[in-house]
Amino acid sequence: MEMASSPRTVEEIFKDYSGRRAGLVRALTHDVDEFYGFCDPDKENLCLYGHPSETWEVTLPAEEVPPELPEPALGINFARDGMNRKDWLSLVAVHSDSWLLSVAFYLGARLNRNERKRLFSLINDLPTVFEVVTERKPVKDKPSVDSGSKSRGSTKRSSDGQVKSNPRLADEIYEEEEDEHSETLCGSCGGNYNADEFWIGCDVCERWFHGKCVKITPAKAESIKQYKCPSCMKRARQ
Repeated sequence: MEMASSPRTVEEIFKDYSGRRAGLVRALTHDVDEFYGFCDPDKENLCLYGHPSETWEVTLPAEEVPPELPEPALGINFARDGMNRKDWLSLVAVHSDSWLLSVAFYLGARLNRNERKRLFSLINDLPTVFEVVTERKPVKDKPSVDSGSKSRGSTKRSSDGQVKSNPRLADEIYEEEEDEHSETLCGSCGGNYNADEFWIGCDVCERWFHGKCVKITPAKAESIKQYKCPSCMKRARQ
């Protein structure tokens, strides 16, 4: 469904997400008593909405089918009196996080892979509603041993030329990926695949290369729409 006024860029979608998130956090913390009172189990199915204006609302679900946007969890009021208050609020918070992500990626349906990755990165930098409500501190990623000196992981490319990066932490082992590429050889030096090194695939001949062998860094790869290895570049000029 086309919505002329809906957010379209990563920044616009993140602003929409942040406003809705702020409204939900307010409902479940600062305005929690008011929110609790609105969720009367004797009423019909109710939903908690967060709005881009950083406000919240408890109301009936949209009558439009299909709805203009993904709908939040239905009937949150029915479980209110059957659960411990803290547990119920935590449950509503989890559903709210799920709804926020569904709305963000619904609005971002036309984003490309790198834009979706950037959008999720912005979202992931914020504590979830659940973490705020339960006062849990987000767990920070452990830095890799060689952070800042060498890119760990491989770079794959799809048919549209977009870069797909698989960053790796020092304490994580992705055995499946290593098995999949264990027999891959560098098209330049003939060396075996090593998950600790940066690799890049040619979109023409589909051979793989050490980034260092073809003088391509992870940062440079992000800006390349379609990578051609030196051999394919040479053939193209002939």
